[in-house]
Amino acid sequence: MDFVMKQALGGATKDMGKMLGGEEEKDPDAAKKEEDRQEALRQQEDERKSKHTRMEAEREIVRQGIRDKYGLKKKEEKEAEEKAAMEQACEGSLTRPKKAIPAGCGDEDDDDEESILDTVLKFLPGPLQDMFKK
Repeated sequence: MDFVMKQALGGATKDMGKMLGGEEEKDPDAAKKEEDRQEALRQQEDERKSKHTRMEAEREIVRQGIRDKYGLKKKEEKEAEEKAAMEQACEGSLTRPKKAIPAGCGDEDDDDEESILDTVLKFLPGPLQDMFKK
């Protein structure tokens, strides 16, 4: 009977045993093979990262050569210079940006409003001045 089944299935009796509810054959070295596979994947990833790091270093060398040749600056250097320029005191400059005005310098709106109110109160008659002061 096995011979007839084997002929009908084309020699796939192992798969037939699994389909009928038989136990799968367990590979005793499966855990070791999986560890080896994981290690190989880690090694490939490390090689890939080192390759990309090396390539980026080479690109940076080329970029720096271009910067030196044409007198360009890195983005970080430009930002640092702009920030330093903003922090410097721009005394007497008509074109300074508003952010460059240090705190405590420049127009004091509160003092101007108080002085205007005081000026108006001086021209009012005495009883009205007393009402506004209270």
